[in-house]
Amino acid sequence: MKIFSAIFISILFCGCVYTFTGASIQPHLKTIAIPLFDDRSGFGEPNVKEKLTSGVLDLFIRDNTLSISDRMSADAVLEGAVISINDAPAIIEKGERIGTRRLTIIVHIVFNDLQLRKKIWEKDFSQYGDYETSGQNRTIAIDEAIKKISEDILLQTVSGW
Repeated sequence: MKIFSAIFISILFCGCVYTFTGASIQPHLKTIAIPLFDDRSGFGEPNVKEKLTSGVLDLFIRDNTLSISDRMSADAVLEGAVISINDAPAIIEKGERIGTRRLTIIVHIVFNDLQLRKKIWEKDFSQYGDYETSGQNRTIAIDEAIKKISEDILLQTVSGW
């Protein structure tokens, strides 16, 4: 009976291994280029690609895991495009009046190792921002979504979670 219990406990614990890998940045990567992202959304929101690029750059500068560089001398490059912006009702109030709208931005990002000439990862990021239809403008929601996406991109790049 003791042998059966020991085998059962061993099987139970062997199937439940969970590890964290830590930072995903390879040691040879010290610098990163982040060129201006594209806007392929067709939504017509002015300055969205500039705001996104600036948001990502600011976070990378503050994080300081990788130094910002130009593409010609960088070890890696982070390229991206806004592929979709959707503005839809989020909360319907009395009388079928739209009280809050949700603006969702989807961005496609590719992170390439320029030294080894290989793709490290490629991923779509989606985040949203809400705004009240009475008084607030859409810019608040765009800024909120861009802030969240920028944080997601930084985390994916430096920690690989």
